[in-house]
Amino acid sequence: MKKLLFLTSVFLLLSCESTKRFNESLSQPISVTKLQNDVDFSYKKIKQLHPKLYWYISKEKLDYKFDSLKKSINKPMSGLAFYKELSQVVKTIGQGHLGISPSLERLSKKEQKLLKKRGKSAFSQFDFEFIDNKLIILKNRSRHDIKENTEVLLVNNERPSDLISMYKTRISSDGYNKTFYPHYLGRNFGVFYNLDKGKVQDSIKLLLKLEDKDSLFVIKRDTFGTNSKASSIKLSKKEQKEKMKFNSKYGYNKDTKTFTRELKFIENDSTTAILTIKQFNNGNSADFYKESFEKLAASNTKNLIIDLRNNPGGRLFEIGDLYSYLTPEPFVFIDDYEVVSRTSKLHVDYFKGGGPVVKFFKILGAPFFYSITYFKVRKEDDKFLFGTKLSKLSQPKPNNFKGKVYVLINGGSFSASSIISSNLKSTKRAFFVGEETGGAYNGTVAAQMPLVQLPNSKVNLKIGLALVSAFGKTDIEGRGIFPDKEIIPTIEDRKNKIDPELKWVLDDIKREKEVEELLKGKEPSKK
Repeated sequence: MKKLLFLTSVFLLLSCESTKRFNESLSQPISVTKLQNDVDFSYKKIKQLHPKLYWYISKEKLDYKFDSLKKSINKPMSGLAFYKELSQVVKTIGQGHLGISPSLERLSKKEQKLLKKRGKSAFSQFDFEFIDNKLIILKNRSRHDIKENTEVLLVNNERPSDLISMYKTRISSDGYNKTFYPHYLGRNFGVFYNLDKGKVQDSIKLLLKLEDKDSLFVIKRDTFGTNSKASSIKLSKKEQKEKMKFNSKYGYNKDTKTFTRELKFIENDSTTAILTIKQFNNGNSADFYKESFEKLAASNTKNLIIDLRNNPGGRLFEIGDLYSYLTPEPFVFIDDYEVVSRTSKLHVDYFKGGGPVVKFFKILGAPFFYSITYFKVRKEDDKFLFGTKLSKLSQPKPNNFKGKVYVLINGGSFSASSIISSNLKSTKRAFFVGEETGGAYNGTVAAQMPLVQLPNSKVNLKIGLALVSAFGKTDIEGRGIFPDKEIIPTIEDRKNKIDPELKWVLDDIKREKEVEELLKGKEPSKK
């Protein structure tokens, strides 16, 4: 026992020292030679793993940009400063999933426990939206009395519009799309602020525009609202199991205390329903869709509104499952994955996640995983392809929805939400309302996305390994799914709590109903 305690103490000491050295290295200037080596390393890795590198930029232009960056480095700089330079080159590739970020300070286990006790970080207490070139607070979870849709004038004496313009130079949408940036950067404003400053902000100063006068709020890390009374209520094992099952089906998010998926009926007669999906992730979606479409069939619902606004994407199998409830015909959902080579998919983070037991079984399964992954890749002409279940012919669900489908989209509709939208658009199965999606119509490079850390600067690259393309295509490259009816909400809509996209759809349903009643010789309903 004494030996075990001694070894544990030594391990913890070494771990603390390692964390300390890593954190100290982040602020140290890195030599010109090492930074230039990181430029070469980053481009080499991207070429090795990314299957559509020259989709939106020629090889010559991209070679020139990386070479120019390398030559421009003429003095030492920190990893954070290097990230800000390299990100502007990576952006020109035009792939929204190709992520880049600096390494932030690591915390020891003791520090993590202390922070957890201190509660939520400053930015995580709010949801933001960037609309009409203004940053507003969509949701307030802090102890401060701040109303929804309050405009943020300054963040630590900096204008949000200036900050977002700067952050925009460091990320890319898919292709030439412009609608992605305000939605993505607005909703992830705190994340990008932390990246820009190189650390998570425990305290921020927000100058807010209030009705009577502008007021300054100091937001600190806080435990307010983290412990609800409901959490202290003891449940029986049966009740706990039922609660877990319910939360999984509807995709409960414990951080925001909201559900990912929701179906509700607009009218008392159940002729119109709205299916809101915040992301294609989180929990047991199959049970939710099965239950939802059984309800729609039993209710004889005529109109289904699917809200994919600000849905950043998620699991492919989930959107494939949802699509099988929306189409009456057999379908192929996506093309075979396109990869760089037979070995590129072997770079997936296979051992990432899980405890010691999970890792043990992963070790046992590794030879089978890598062998199957390697041999599933085939070469056709000059391409390497990888077949999936969704690239084979699938059958629609027996109770697929037969009525009219509307889909609400905007620039925040990205990745998987764009892929399902591509198929619904190409088959003319749905009527789209809103704004051009942030994700491209003809596909994106994603699937598995391993993290590659540059050896000297510790800058991180997240690189998609496979081209994922919806079966439906368009001739317009580098753009998203365009709405059939374009509606762009304003900040006044938010303040007046008006949902203009949903309002237009409900009015359209009402108009069609009135026309139908007139054709039948009935007096239109006054509702």
